[in-house]
Amino acid sequence: MPKQILIVRSNPIDPDPRVEKMARALAEANHRILILGWDHTCRLPAVEHRSYAVIHRCSISTGFAHGIFNLPGLLRWEVAQLRWLIRHRSEYDIIHACDFDTILPALLIQSVTKKKVVYDIFDFYSEMLRATPEVLKRMIRAMDLWAIGRADALILADDSRKRQIAGAQPKLLEVVYNTPEDVRDQIASRKPVRPPFSLLHLTYVGLLQIERGLLHLLEVLHRHSEWTLDLAGSGGEADQITRIAAELPNVTWHGTVPYQAGLELSAKADVLLATFDPKIPNNRYSSSNKLFEAMMLGKPIIVAHDTNMDRIVTEVECGLVVNYGDDLALEAALLRLQREPKLRLRLGKNARRAYETNFNWTFMQQRLYRLYGHVTG
Repeated sequence: MPKQILIVRSNPIDPDPRVEKMARALAEANHRILILGWDHTCRLPAVEHRSYAVIHRCSISTGFAHGIFNLPGLLRWEVAQLRWLIRHRSEYDIIHACDFDTILPALLIQSVTKKKVVYDIFDFYSEMLRATPEVLKRMIRAMDLWAIGRADALILADDSRKRQIAGAQPKLLEVVYNTPEDVRDQIASRKPVRPPFSLLHLTYVGLLQIERGLLHLLEVLHRHSEWTLDLAGSGGEADQITRIAAELPNVTWHGTVPYQAGLELSAKADVLLATFDPKIPNNRYSSSNKLFEAMMLGKPIIVAHDTNMDRIVTEVECGLVVNYGDDLALEAALLRLQREPKLRLRLGKNARRAYETNFNWTFMQQRLYRLYGHVTG
């Protein structure tokens, strides 16, 4: 039976590919979808109507901060969520809470109204915190494991994350990989063109953090003016990264771009990159959407060892794996891909085959429908 589903996420949904994909999929199953987001900028519409959902935004101004300095803004968001959930409690049957910073208000509403709660863990929160005291991280982990057991269902973004939540007791569990919808033909129809004089064109669109290997990539590009990079995104270290990028004539900075525009930038590339630091616990369980975007587009990708993505890349043979922070290894991998276009073609074909046979969004939709079928009875 169709339900009214509220998806809650601590960003402005501008964009949030995973939330938007899930909302579209659930709307296609005839559910009515509301989305509640957090507008840090206070510049976006408070209410936005889309074909598949109505987006409501709580405007709470905060900048990028680290560790416990995030706490005041986070508490304001939690209070704003709870007020919204109470005020609009007649407008939804199920709360789809994304990550730890939305689950506690959802469970509080559940305890009073008996509404169903689906907990969707994109990243395990306590292992995402970089500058937070260890005792506080342990407390958050314990609360998160408790929340998993209280929710009516749990969604993980990768099979490997089952190890990350060891000790939790979910009532119902489904893995929905963060794969993109298949828009390769749509993008190809626009005939994206790489820079004509580049011997190897690269793209990175995403979170601008040092732990994503971007400074190492820029150092390699400093030594290779014949290689080019399209760079786009936002994040806590954006100023530092873009300041260095601005000094390199072979790097084009695009700022924050819509998701579709990011895919179009990636479609121009010879090679994509997702070299995350494995010292960050969440990165050891990551299956970044960058990997699956590369598969969908049929592009080879370079990833770092010990990030879970290396396992998938090795099994599928859709890219190369390097040690994180090893500039020479990254340079050697890029040189190899420049000099061996047939290798690039083979890795790209393997990537696309893996997407079509194992990681297509259509398969993930069926998993989502199966979970909601159980939740709704």
